[in-house]
Amino acid sequence: MNDFTMTRGERRATWALGSVFSLRMLGMFMVLPVLTTYGMSLAGASEALIGLAIGIYGMTQALLQIPFGLLSDRIGRKPLIVGGLLMFALGSVVAALSDSIWGVIVGRALQGSGAISAAVMALLSDLTREQNRTKAMAFIGVSFGITFAIAMVTGPLITHALGLSGLFWLIALLALAAIALVIWAVPRPEAHLQNRESAMVRGGFRTVLTNPRLLKLNLGILCVHTLLMSSFVALPPLLEQAGLAREHQWQAYLATMLIAFVSVVPFIIYAEKRRQMKRVFQLCVLVMLIAELVLWQAGLQLWGLLAGLQIFFIGFNVMEALLPSLISKESPPGYKGTAMGVYSTSQFIGVAIGGSLGGLLYGIGGAALVFGGCAVLALLWFGVSLTMQEPPYVSSLRIVLPEGVAPTPVLEQKVRACDGVSAVLLVAEERSLYVKVDTKHLSRSDLERLIAT
Repeated sequence: MNDFTMTRGERRATWALGSVFSLRMLGMFMVLPVLTTYGMSLAGASEALIGLAIGIYGMTQALLQIPFGLLSDRIGRKPLIVGGLLMFALGSVVAALSDSIWGVIVGRALQGSGAISAAVMALLSDLTREQNRTKAMAFIGVSFGITFAIAMVTGPLITHALGLSGLFWLIALLALAAIALVIWAVPRPEAHLQNRESAMVRGGFRTVLTNPRLLKLNLGILCVHTLLMSSFVALPPLLEQAGLAREHQWQAYLATMLIAFVSVVPFIIYAEKRRQMKRVFQLCVLVMLIAELVLWQAGLQLWGLLAGLQIFFIGFNVMEALLPSLISKESPPGYKGTAMGVYSTSQFIGVAIGGSLGGLLYGIGGAALVFGGCAVLALLWFGVSLTMQEPPYVSSLRIVLPEGVAPTPVLEQKVRACDGVSAVLLVAEERSLYVKVDTKHLSRSDLERLIAT
C-alpha cells in the first residue's frame, strides 16, 4: 500500500470523528435561524434575552475550550468527549422542557459547556499518521461547512413541524447518537501522541497571544461570528415582517447557501494558487461590510434582505475557509495546535458577543440599529485588515527523527540552511522536528533525506 494512502482504521476514525463533530455542530446551528422567531413565544422573552440565549452557548464554549483540551491529555480523549456530549444532551433536554426564556438560556449554557472540539482534534491526531493527518482534518473542515448549510435549511423545517421544544429534543437525540459513535465506531488509540501541531502546548499561549499577525487573524474570526450572530438576531423576524413566512424561510437559506458554496471555490483557488490571500481576505471583509449596509438600507423590502443575505454568506463562507489556512501559515513552528485552540476560543467569544450585543441593540432600536452596528464593526475590521502583511506560503510539517539521529543545534542549522525552509523548532524530548516549509520547493521526503544524511 502507498504510505500516503489512508488505512482502513484511519478512514474509520476520520469518518466517525467527522460524524461526531457534525452531529454536535448540527445541533448548535439549527437553533440559529429559528430562536428569534419561535423563541418570542416563550414566557418572559424579550429581544435582549433571545440574544443572550443565542450568545451564551459561545460564552461557555470560550471559557472551557482550552481547559478541556488540556484536560483530555490527563483523563483521556474518549472519556472527555463522551462527558462533553452528555453535557450537550443535558442542556438540550433542559431547553426542551422549558417554557420560559430563562430555561432555554440555562439549557444553552449547559450545551456550550460540552467543549469537545480540541479533544476531538487531538483524538484524530492519535488515530492518524502524520502524512495523512492533513487530509483527515480537511475532511472535518469540509464537514463543518456542509453541516452549517444543512442546519440553516433543516432548522426552520423541523421547528415548524415539531415546535421549538421538539427541535431541542431532536438535538438531544443527535448528541446521544454522537456518543454511540464515540463508544462503538471510533477506534481506541494505542497511545496519546505528543504532537504540537494538533494539540495545545502548556506554556505556549504567551507565544501565540503576543504574535501580532495571529492577533489580527483571531480578531478576524471573532468579527466573523459576531456579525453572523448579531445579524441572525434581527434577520429571521425581519424576513417574516417582509412577507416571507417563517415556515418558508428554509427555501431562502437553501438557495443562499448553494450559491455561496459555489462561489467559495474560485476565491480559494485564486488565494492559494496565485498566492493572493491578503487581497482575498480584504475583499471578503469588504463584501461583508457591503452586506451589512444592504441589510441596513433594505428595510422591509424582501428582495433587498435576500440580496444582503446572499452577499453576506458569500463573504462568510470564503472567510471560514480562508482563516484556518492563514492560522496554519502564520503560527510559529510547533505551536499550530495552540494557535488553533486560541482561534477556536476567539470564534466562540464572537458567538457570545454577537448574540448578546445583537439582542441588546435589537431591543433598543430594532433591526436597523443591529445592521448599522454590524456595519460599523465591519468598517473597523476592514481598517485593521489593511495593516495585514502577506502571509508566508508555507506548510507545517512534523518530522519524526529516526533512531540514532539527535535533535542537535547542528541539525537545526543544517535544515535552516536548506532552500525553502523559513523556520525550525526542535523538541528534544519528543525526537520531533517541527518545520514551516514551502512545499512547492521542498517536500517532506526531501527533508527526510536531508536529515538521514
